This record gives sequence, structure tokens and C-alpha cells, in this order.
Amino acid sequence: MNKINLLYAKNVITRKATVPEQDLSFLVLVDDLAFDKSVDVAWAGEDGVWHTLAAAYHGKAGRNQEYWFARIAFAAATDQSLPGSVQFALRYRVSGAEYWDNQQGENHSLQADSGIILADKRPLLNVEFGRRLADGQTLLPVVVAVDTALQARRVTIHWTRDDWRSSRKSACHYGRNYWDSEFLSNARNPNHYGCQIWNTVLKVDAACRVQYRISCETRREVLWDDNFGQNYSVQRRPLTVMILNLHCCQEENQDDKLSRIARAIDAQDVDIVCLQEVAELWNNGKGDWQTNTARIINERLKSPYHLVTDWSHLGFDRYREGVAVLSRYPIERHQGRYVSSSRDPYSIHSRKVVMAQVRVPYIGLINVFSSHLSWWEDGFAEQFENLRQWAADEHTPQVTTTMLCGDFNIKAGSRGYQFVVDSSEYDDQYLSANSPQVFRRIFTAKDAHWERYLDEDHRIDYVFLRKGSGLAATAGRAVFTEQDYGRVSDHFGYLMTFEPT
Repeated sequence: MNKINLLYAKNVITRKATVPEQDLSFLVLVDDLAFDKSVDVAWAGEDGVWHTLAAAYHGKAGRNQEYWFARIAFAAATDQSLPGSVQFALRYRVSGAEYWDNQQGENHSLQADSGIILADKRPLLNVEFGRRLADGQTLLPVVVAVDTALQARRVTIHWTRDDWRSSRKSACHYGRNYWDSEFLSNARNPNHYGCQIWNTVLKVDAACRVQYRISCETRREVLWDDNFGQNYSVQRRPLTVMILNLHCCQEENQDDKLSRIARAIDAQDVDIVCLQEVAELWNNGKGDWQTNTARIINERLKSPYHLVTDWSHLGFDRYREGVAVLSRYPIERHQGRYVSSSRDPYSIHSRKVVMAQVRVPYIGLINVFSSHLSWWEDGFAEQFENLRQWAADEHTPQVTTTMLCGDFNIKAGSRGYQFVVDSSEYDDQYLSANSPQVFRRIFTAKDAHWERYLDEDHRIDYVFLRKGSGLAATAGRAVFTEQDYGRVSDHFGYLMTFEPT
């Protein structure tokens, strides 16, 4: 196999709009050789002018391969004709090397309004598949391209809404007027490239995730497209959570950095943000809401979030210092509570946590605790135990997930971290997403020498997820580093992605 391969290309002229429109799209398979890479399509229409169309990452494809997808559409105009028939080649640039799929220099070609062409040796292929179920979407169309030479007798979608605890079958329909009924296109089914289109619609209702594979029955055998053994998966928008200690207004260019944080929240489409060392002017202990850094960040978002915040003690001799939760989704209930024995506003060891109960679409109620606890020698164990008990009391049968988020002032692998591990109630989600083998040794196998695995891990900020929660971390990374949005605090931020289990 080459490092880059065409899976299918589509050339359709639709007349559903007020003027004819031409749609060109390309699904590409590449070897995952490095994180930084680019994929594009070099193409020319009937005018012979060459263009470059960038492809975008479309998802994982089995082991060490990725899907990339490119699409462009044109509307007919009096001063410009449609591209018509096209010729094209695929280019993959990675680690200083360049790879091509160009038919050994002859280029691929695809006639105008001809439908889909399958790459060589692809007798059966799921086409135009997405990765996300939109809010409110209850029907999932599936389109399958089949080599006419197979003489397919039956094409079936085998699918599940509950991770294969139960499964269903939906028969696909083959109609010769597919392109006309769907796009008012003149493409034939099958077309002159020997490609048939079969399709169906799955009634997914309010499912968070749908997995499926495709079978094609011929007179001799049953062929499968199961996404290289991984099955296809389509799901609702994942939940993204960001944590960040703001450093209590001690940064140079502080106002600019608050704006940068807001831009990052927008750019990363974050759902829930837990902030620590939120500052507002002391004002004789009365505070000054206009100077509250969580409020400032929130008001600089494209669309302000729901916000709850509370303060614990005097910080840096001039601020009320506290914690906050910002949520894209409504906060149904919230509370601030001291988890420290001290409640003296002039003591740095007075520590208050904010809890926000958020209802996330398709996931349910989530209890999020934004926390800033003391160091081990200054009361961490007592504070974590109080927090753990509070969270346990709030974790009612209606609650799907409980998260303890923020600055815990315990290094990974330290005595304080061991205290969390030994509680056997909460798991480190960043470790789960980035080092699953180490995670299992610590939180599942309880390896007697687990501390050594974290010698180089200097985190003190965490998202701890209650065991048995209906979510799992699928990705996690540090943000506000020198390479990622720049430093905005004396802490890194952490961005976590969660999906329903």
C-alpha cells in the first residue's frame, strides 16, 4: 500500500438549488506517520487550470491510518461555468517527505455529474459518512457504494446504540433513481464506472453514540466493510472541560491574557471551564464584581456562559481569591463550601470549593467541583476527605458523573496523590487519556511500585472522575504552554475531552 490512497471521489451536479451546483468531494486514506501533516487534492476542470484543495482530518481508520476529506462546491454563474469533468491527484506531506496518489503520473479522472467512483480494489465502501450526530438529530442516513461486478443481492447495516449489548439490522435499498431523487442529478445508478449506490436511514432517536458495520451478500460470499475492524462510530458532540489556575492577577499584561483565555475557550469550543485563583479587588472584604477575572473572561466570550463563583481568602494583600465554574449549559444548582477547617478570610489555608450541577444534552446531570486545595503539609488530606464526602452526598441516582477539577497542590506520584489513589473512588483522567498503561498499573492493578512511573510527571492540576461515571476521557492535553496559546499563568491549563461509555 502507498502512504496515501484514494478511497472514493464524487462529482455531482445538483439542480435542487435555484441555479445548478457542482459538488466535488474526495475521501483519502493516509498512513499516520507524524502528528504534523497536510493532505491536499490537486485538480483541474475542463478549463485546464490547476487548483489545490486542502483536505481536513476526518477520523481514525484502523491501526495507524487516518481518513482525510476534501470538498468544494460551485454555483453556476453567467460569468463562470462549472468545472465539469475533472482530473486530479492526491498529495501527502509529512516529516519533510511528499507522497502522491496520481495513477503513476496519469492522474485520476472523473466525468461531470457521474456520481461516485470507487478506488481500485474497493468492492464495498461506506461513503459520505460523518462522525457527529447533531443536536436533535434522530435519523442517520447511510450510503454504501458497491462494485456492480459483485452482483449484490442484499446490503445490510448491522448497528447498535448500546455498545453491542444489543444490535439491530437495517436493510439498504437499491434504487436506479437514487441520484435523481436525492440531488436532481442526471447520474445513473449504477454509473458507467461500475458503481452502485445502496442506502438506508437508521432511526437512532436520542442515542449518544451509534456503531455500525456493513455486509454485502452475493451469490458466493458475504463481504464486509467494518472500518478496518474498528466499526464505524457516530456520536453526539463530546464534552470538553478546561481547568486553569489564573494566578490571581499576578501576570504581566494581565488584561491581554484574560482576553487570550477567552479566545482559547471559544476556539476550542469548551463546554465547562473550572478556574482557580479567580481574583477581584478586596474592597474591605466586600469585593468588586467589575474586577472579577472570571466575569471578565466570561464577558469576552463570543456568547457568555453560565457562571458561578465564590471566594475563600485574601490573596496577595489586595484581592478576594476564589474559584469559579463557567458552563455552556444551564447550571441547575450550585453551592460554595469550605473544605478546610479554617474559615478565616485572612488565612491562605481557608479553602472553599464551588460545585455546579450541569445538565448536559444526551449525557445528563454532571456535578462539577472547581477546587483549589492546600499542600499536603498544610491540610490536603483533611480537605480532600471533606471534598470527597461532600461529592459523595451530592452524587444521587439522578447524577451521571462527578468531576473534581482544579489545582490540588499535590505532585503526581506524591504522598497526596497516593491518598487519592488509595481512596479508590476517583481516577486521574489526564493520565487515563495519555498513558493508559501507566493508568491501569496505578488505578486498576495497584502496582506496589507505581510511584516510579510518575517521576517525570510534574502536574498538580487534575480532573478526577468518580469511578463508575458514565463518561470516559478520550483526549487530554496541556494548554497555555509556550507552544499552545502562550503562557497566561504560572500554571498550565488542561483541556479534556469526554465521551459517554
